[in-house]
Amino acid sequence: MYWRALSEDQPGPKWAGLFAAYWPDYHAWWLKEGEAARPTYAQCRRALAKHMPEMLPLYDELCTLAGGGDHAARFLSFYCPPPYLSACSQAIWAGKEPVMVRNYDYNPNAFDAMVLRTGWQGRQVMGTSDGLWGLVDGVNDAGLSISLTFGGRRVVGEGFGVPLILRYVLQTCETAQEAGEVLSRVPTHMSYNVTVLDRKRNYLTAMMAPDRPAVITRAAVATNHQESVEWISHARFTATVERERYLLQRLRLHRDPEEKFIGAFLKPPLYSTAFNAGFGTLYTAVYRPRKRQMELRWPGTTWALSLSDFTEGARQVLVPGAA
Repeated sequence: MYWRALSEDQPGPKWAGLFAAYWPDYHAWWLKEGEAARPTYAQCRRALAKHMPEMLPLYDELCTLAGGGDHAARFLSFYCPPPYLSACSQAIWAGKEPVMVRNYDYNPNAFDAMVLRTGWQGRQVMGTSDGLWGLVDGVNDAGLSISLTFGGRRVVGEGFGVPLILRYVLQTCETAQEAGEVLSRVPTHMSYNVTVLDRKRNYLTAMMAPDRPAVITRAAVATNHQESVEWISHARFTATVERERYLLQRLRLHRDPEEKFIGAFLKPPLYSTAFNAGFGTLYTAVYRPRKRQMELRWPGTTWALSLSDFTEGARQVLVPGAA
């Protein structure tokens, strides 16, 4: 898998180049249920203005850089996109220097494979890109880190694709409490568990859903169900309960040192090679919000990145089990 790390302070030619390269595949995905299944531009813009008004100037800039087309603008709003499923595990290791660790389990053919560092709207953010301005995990210059897992429910409703919600949190929040307030009020189109950790060691996990209010918890571990398992076949297939139990044991019973705890994410039962079913582990991410640092890890490989000293680059990574 070919990964890139890109940095651009303001939306400009680098981002426009990314959009041009990725758009054909994203466009096909966005249209897979037909254009009529997606909201109109007016509906998308109205939803953004209502729920994420601070993002509108940035959204308009990106739409212009994307060429100003109707489909591109509707896609970039992330409002009521086609449904998508992932697996994933994430946990907070609350040692002297607290860290957030996560595995991202997804289809390698539907993934940006990119770390993006931006200085948009005066706020520095870096994280793993999804949909070219959304994020599946990341950290900002205030020392707030965030990560998502799929919540294990079939319900699809009116709301935003969660990668844009993560971007919004990192653009506008500095503490776990502020993030929790945003995650409680912004509607999501599917169920997700979003974990945040701030520089003062405060953390929370929001269990978000399109059909019921978000539940804010003090959970340090999130896999692919919420308070109880609702989608039994998905839970069984992804071993969500077993992964949650394993992580809780590592945190509570064994009290693993940091490096051993991180290393557990690179082995079964947390590490998955089920790529033929679309749920293999694409990477392990380690976030140190106090230091504004992240690492991407694969078996035998580590790529360290810092918000204050971000170096662009590229890596060809061998992902076990991925074609």
